[in-house]
Amino acid sequence: MSEPAAGATSAPEKPGRVLDPDGRPAFGPFTPSQFPPRFDPEDEVIKRGLDPEDEIIEVGVAIVGGGTAGLATANRLLQLLADDPELTEALGEVPVAVIEKAKTCGGHIMSGAVMVPEPLLELYPNLTREDWRKLKFAFGEVKKDAVYVLPNGKRAIKLPVPPPNFANHGNEVVSVAALARYQQQLAEDAGAYVLTETAATRLIVEDGRVVGVRSGDKGRGKEGQELSNFEPGTDIKAKVTVLAEGNWGHLTGAAIREFDLAENREPQIWELGVKEVWKVPKPLDRVIHTLGPWPLKTSKKYGQIGGTWIYPMKDETTGDDLVSIGFVVDLGYKDATTSAHDLLQLFKTHPMVREILDGGERVAWSAKALPGGGYWSMPKLSMPGAVLVGDAGGLVDTVSLKGVHHCIQSGKLAAEAIYRSLKGQAPLSKYEAAVETSSTGKALWATRNTRQPLEKGFFKGAPLSGLGVATNGHALSGRWPWHRNDEQPMFIGDTKNAYPKPDGKYIFDKLSSVYISGNATRDDAPNHIRIEKHVPREIAETWVWMCPAGVYELPEDAPKSGRVDVIVNYTNCVQCGAITAKGGRLTPPEGGDGPLYTIA
Repeated sequence: MSEPAAGATSAPEKPGRVLDPDGRPAFGPFTPSQFPPRFDPEDEVIKRGLDPEDEIIEVGVAIVGGGTAGLATANRLLQLLADDPELTEALGEVPVAVIEKAKTCGGHIMSGAVMVPEPLLELYPNLTREDWRKLKFAFGEVKKDAVYVLPNGKRAIKLPVPPPNFANHGNEVVSVAALARYQQQLAEDAGAYVLTETAATRLIVEDGRVVGVRSGDKGRGKEGQELSNFEPGTDIKAKVTVLAEGNWGHLTGAAIREFDLAENREPQIWELGVKEVWKVPKPLDRVIHTLGPWPLKTSKKYGQIGGTWIYPMKDETTGDDLVSIGFVVDLGYKDATTSAHDLLQLFKTHPMVREILDGGERVAWSAKALPGGGYWSMPKLSMPGAVLVGDAGGLVDTVSLKGVHHCIQSGKLAAEAIYRSLKGQAPLSKYEAAVETSSTGKALWATRNTRQPLEKGFFKGAPLSGLGVATNGHALSGRWPWHRNDEQPMFIGDTKNAYPKPDGKYIFDKLSSVYISGNATRDDAPNHIRIEKHVPREIAETWVWMCPAGVYELPEDAPKSGRVDVIVNYTNCVQCGAITAKGGRLTPPEGGDGPLYTIA
């Protein structure tokens, strides 16, 4: 995993390249990495030392992020502390604190999601799968699988047997947003202090060790001025800090840079998923995945990799039949007009999909980036005083579209390592070995080289990728490299020409989608998105099409080529994080801003 370039200058250009007065390339092809925003982690994220004791909050363990990984860490640690009153007392009045920037835990997270059930059953042994469904975060065990190849927008060829990576029989369809809300309840019942609507904006480092985090200010205006309701942030001191921020966390990226956690690793690469939930008149009886090539372009020139899912969801408390449908695209694409949101709308025009959704109603929408680099892109998972869990550590197997159970597993292992560390029984770094030898580590190792061949294009890469899956990784030996998403040269292509026009009933635009996400960012909040606003048209178009929430916009009179000025509608932002992978930087908004996902 690698940190975006800091400051206003990019990496050295090739000798002989013509530069403009700002030191940027004057002629294309252009890559997003050549136009980084002005951002310095040392000044803006890392804080050297704590404030005076009478101005800080002191906790035992601070967990940044109230998603499935962070809350698994909290709940497992609280289980261990319940049998150890001496250590609990030593950790102070607040032994475990969870710091979550959304209005509620789970408010900013989404996934497909089909989950391997065992880690959740192990973490909460008193809860059965029937209990999960009554609690409305699980929607049914997978009984059937189907995988289709879509050669075009009309045909669907069903594979006789699903590939091993898409075998989901016995897994559970879940909502990670709803699961996190229930995990929050369990954590609070067990004694955790959960600070929602609180953004952790700075990582506090003292004598080479993480000693806590600082919460963000509240009540600042557009220009950063203090409003009448201004509240300054506070240093939160902790014996151990857990970074569970999910995809490309603000503090996680700075920690990776500060402690060289990505040394000798491949760069992290990212994918963007857009999801809709539909209430449908007839139940779907199976989990469906499609492998393409449609609706993506198959040529290596476009650099498009992605796929879809359609999952059945039965709400047993209401009797409603729901369907989760989504599209995921790798953010290493080269055609600037690639849009995960619009590709999902195009996918819905396929007759196979129309038959499933016909007569239904869209009831939810969400979007989120996820780490896709797998084993070789995983950073070191520990540093003095802190650990990374879940997506923050890159613990996602995108070959199998699985990450939820890895988040839970890593949280459980982190809690156990933290407990032993606090007891003086083992160093915190033992957590890394525990992950490596766990089912999570083994799964990521097996798929370590399986996604990289797809960078060769669909027809050249898919057979190699399939060989890697079929042989559990053995056929693709060695270490296959990744290329950073923001180092792809961009061009304005024709992918956009196929996108259907919104009708507000079946095909939807981005702004109506943001509206149903529950987004509640106040209009006079400071801008939390960093981009270089005067960029080549190719880079500007990349951001405009990429963003699922319509954050980036070009003026109607913008020139058709050359440098253009980008408008940033930051109050639309749903915190998906894709901009950080493609040349910009997402920083934390004011606590409580952003979407409020419910069944994402």
